[in-house]
Amino acid sequence: MNILLVEPDYKNKYPPLGLMKISTLHKSRGDEIKFIKGCDRIIDIGNFDRIYISTLFTFYWAKTIKTIKFYNRRKSKNTTLYIGGVMATLFKDELAHQFENIKIISGLINNTHQLNLKPKMRFSQFVPDYSILKTISYQYPLSDAYIAYTTRGCVNRCGFCAVPKIEPAFEDYLPLSSQIPKNVQKKNLVLLDNNILASHKFPKIIADIKKAGFTQKARWHQKLRRVDFNQGLDARLFNSAKATLLAQLPMKVLRFGFDNINLKAQYARAIKIAVEAEFTKLCTYILYNYKDTPEELYKRLLINVNLGNRLDVEVASFPMRYIPLDAKNRKYTGKHWNLKFLRGVSSILLATHGIVGGYKPFFEAAFGKDVDEFKQILSMPEIYIIYRKPYLKESKEWLKLYQKLSVTQKKVLYKTCSNPISNEIINQEDDLLLRKIYKHYLKIKNPRKH
Repeated sequence: MNILLVEPDYKNKYPPLGLMKISTLHKSRGDEIKFIKGCDRIIDIGNFDRIYISTLFTFYWAKTIKTIKFYNRRKSKNTTLYIGGVMATLFKDELAHQFENIKIISGLINNTHQLNLKPKMRFSQFVPDYSILKTISYQYPLSDAYIAYTTRGCVNRCGFCAVPKIEPAFEDYLPLSSQIPKNVQKKNLVLLDNNILASHKFPKIIADIKKAGFTQKARWHQKLRRVDFNQGLDARLFNSAKATLLAQLPMKVLRFGFDNINLKAQYARAIKIAVEAEFTKLCTYILYNYKDTPEELYKRLLINVNLGNRLDVEVASFPMRYIPLDAKNRKYTGKHWNLKFLRGVSSILLATHGIVGGYKPFFEAAFGKDVDEFKQILSMPEIYIIYRKPYLKESKEWLKLYQKLSVTQKKVLYKTCSNPISNEIINQEDDLLLRKIYKHYLKIKNPRKH
């Protein structure tokens, strides 16, 4: 058969593992493979017997639907089109209603029967085909790494997470050796396990990683190899024994999740254990815009700053904005948030390149010395947040006006500034104080960057 593998042209760090395994499967049958990212008008789509399209996050809905429509319109009557992945699983019924003539693979592919192929074989036995990535111009940021899972699913069922729907059963152990091709050499290993610490076979997993060549001070072409548990570790399941095992691996950074302020005691305990195991660089995923408040986001960031200073290590924060599982864009605003505050956080993170470091003077300059100052910064025009020094005079003028606003006026400000401010909006405003402060939110064509 002639097989076409397609990934929509969104930007993503990780290569499409599902398509890479499908490639290996079909090549083992003697089939011809073509891999494309996006919509390609040059190739003759009618020549393919099968088209597989992968899907990722639901907020890529528009781009993914455009891709499906593109190939569905151009395929021949004899071509079968398969859709799989995250969005295909979460929107299975809606996709089935919109596209009657396609086959939707929901959840994980466990065996070849799900792809209507015989004989029946376990899908996990097929290693990813990294060679297809070389046939496109797009460069994945993690192109120098093996991408793998040593477990599947998660024992937790967090309301913000898609894992329980995509991988409902927790698989305790997946052999790493079956996921690393013998003819492909990569410097690093990135593991995408959702909750690896929940595995009762965790020591065996560590042994597998070391056997694959990822030991302390291991080198690849004179460069140190690295292992990255990229999804973050569950602080509640972290202990000294597991920390000792992890310390045997060539890890540059240890990642945790800190999604709920109520877990601060367990989280702080995990950081302390990590430091005792001689991990000196830590990074934590901080979910916000879910059920939390802006105050809780600030407090979690500050906890990391204070932990790092007290334990004399780097505890960086990586804030991640919550988007619902059924969202078709990134516009969702949590119950305790408003769009102006969300844009304010994005502006701060733009200035800090997405990472919140542990140097307290820098943190206080970026996020404020307390919660009230944090909310004040979030309320500023984005241009003042991103370019603090060049707009210092203007921001002081804005602050004088802002401090005169009542609670009601601030609510009006947040709502109005959620969309671009124009001279027409300013002229229509009867409140003189609001009119003055609105002028600070007019779009600046040539911002001062120095």
